Amino acid sequence: MSKLRRQQSANTSNVVEPKKLSEMKEKTGNIYESIAIMSKRANQINIALKEELHNKLEEFASHTDSLEEIHENKEQIEISRAYERMPNPALLATAEFLEDKVYFRRNDADLFS
Repeated sequence: MSKLRRQQSANTSNVVEPKKLSEMKEKTGNIYESIAIMSKRANQINIALKEELHNKLEEFASHTDSLEEIHENKEQIEISRAYERMPNPALLATAEFLEDKVYFRRNDADLFS
């Protein structure tokens, strides 16, 4: 099981809960900066999950051109359903950010030059 899947099953659920904006703002001093950091992390998680899913599904792909040979693969469907049940990457990114598991830095020298 991948590191992301273990992390997801350990500390998050699919339930969306309200978060305090003040907690998010404390981390960076700016709510918009905090949201930008969480969105970038969510994008990273999403890309990693997509790559993992495509690699697993590629094992079952048939490379024939015949339409008669197309059939439903139960294992492929099970894998797809497992990924559909996973928490949203935005929920994971928010949880990571609030638990101080996300590393971020500012490059202030480049901001106004």
